[in-house]
Amino acid sequence: MSAIIGRKQEMEELERLYRSDRPEFVAVYGRRRVGKTFLIKQAFKDRITFQHTGVSPVDQDDEKSRMKTQLESFYYSMLNHGLEGFKMPKSWMEAFYQLEQLLAGLDDGKRQVVFIDEMPWMDTPRSGFLPAFENFWNGWCSGRDNMMLIVCGSATSWILGNLSRSRGGLYGRLTDEIKLMPFTLKECEEYFEGEGVELSRYDIVQSHMVFGGIPYYLSFFRKGESFEKNTDRILFGRNPRLKDEFNRLFNAIFGNPEDCKKIIRLLATRHNGFTREEIAKSTGVPLGGGLSDTLAALAESDFILRYMPYRQSKVEHYKLIDNFCLFWLKYVEPNLTDVDFMTDNITSDVMRSWKGVAFEEVCWQHSTQIKRALEIGGVKSSLSAWSVKGDEENEGAQIDLLINRADNVVNLCEMKFSGGEYVISKDEESKLRNRIEMLKKTLSPKQTVHLTMITTYGVAYGKHSGIVQKQVVMDDLFE
Repeated sequence: MSAIIGRKQEMEELERLYRSDRPEFVAVYGRRRVGKTFLIKQAFKDRITFQHTGVSPVDQDDEKSRMKTQLESFYYSMLNHGLEGFKMPKSWMEAFYQLEQLLAGLDDGKRQVVFIDEMPWMDTPRSGFLPAFENFWNGWCSGRDNMMLIVCGSATSWILGNLSRSRGGLYGRLTDEIKLMPFTLKECEEYFEGEGVELSRYDIVQSHMVFGGIPYYLSFFRKGESFEKNTDRILFGRNPRLKDEFNRLFNAIFGNPEDCKKIIRLLATRHNGFTREEIAKSTGVPLGGGLSDTLAALAESDFILRYMPYRQSKVEHYKLIDNFCLFWLKYVEPNLTDVDFMTDNITSDVMRSWKGVAFEEVCWQHSTQIKRALEIGGVKSSLSAWSVKGDEENEGAQIDLLINRADNVVNLCEMKFSGGEYVISKDEESKLRNRIEMLKKTLSPKQTVHLTMITTYGVAYGKHSGIVQKQVVMDDLFE
């Protein structure tokens, strides 16, 4: 197994919990494929007393047999860890009783680590799983100082709703929560270096624009191949490594995958997103609790972002922030059988608009690095976007990122992905000045606007570059 990249803070936290002298109940969650299982296995290696992984519902068509399948799998895991003298359980209450007997027999006084992976899959309809699990923790584990129970799940809404924000028997029982995030650009760089994959920072940014810093996807990169060749092999052709990954993502996490996919497909069509009312009208998913729950689940699983656009504080918007889904819907689905799609089109106009949007998302995901590069990391600030529709008298404007600071400065950020230094033309300078003036009209007299260009290799010096107050370049995003 490869050495772990990054995750230093998470590893230290898990080790601290392991060394404590009390029972610990830890939930680890995050987007599917982000590396939760790998983290736990690396953190504890040969120190895990019992481990089990729920069975994926993706290939289980018969809902009635799901409980039986999950129970069988759990029973076989206990047998593999030394359980003797018990028949296959008929209920989850019986199953957790058997686990208690197994752990009691293995108890030598040292810390016992119980790791249950993809727990949300185990909670099938009308199975009685959750009450049995509550009884397992409250009635047995919580009274044993050497117990460390770790549960993982890609269905973040299940983890948060049933464990973190539980109002039932597990209320306040979690002793810690760890949310695992995708790799930053720097962590992607460290990962590729560790695997011997030679990529420039320019191509690492492009890999993040496609794969979103998800370790599982990056694991398919081969050394000796270009970014384009790797992407073609992983996503395109007759038998790509991530064949049907888009569908499997949602089928594995959500109880209503078709509604989720409808929403994601809609959000992929407009960079600034949609309101709840617009989503309901366009997808046919009715307004009310169902849509609210689905949007909340998608946001908690980091597929979409709920935000308030600047100057529209009463209207929440939802936008797609998952880089992989954006690329999949725009290019993979329409070109599945094109073996060399990325190689043939990487410099063409076909991908120009996507590069602009995808680079903006990478910048949003690295806002901490941007603020550090601007030397405002310690200044209280908020992030937002702003879109103003034009009319017969006034030109419209779209501002990709606003950093509204407590020191009365507002950074109006323009993100540009370019193969070289970015050249500001006369027409673009005019548009930028118009955006600055429109923004100033919304601010107080004590506030000022700094036009901030975030580019790959900086802004080329010229007649129209003087408008720029601050610059952030690609290398800054790797800090």
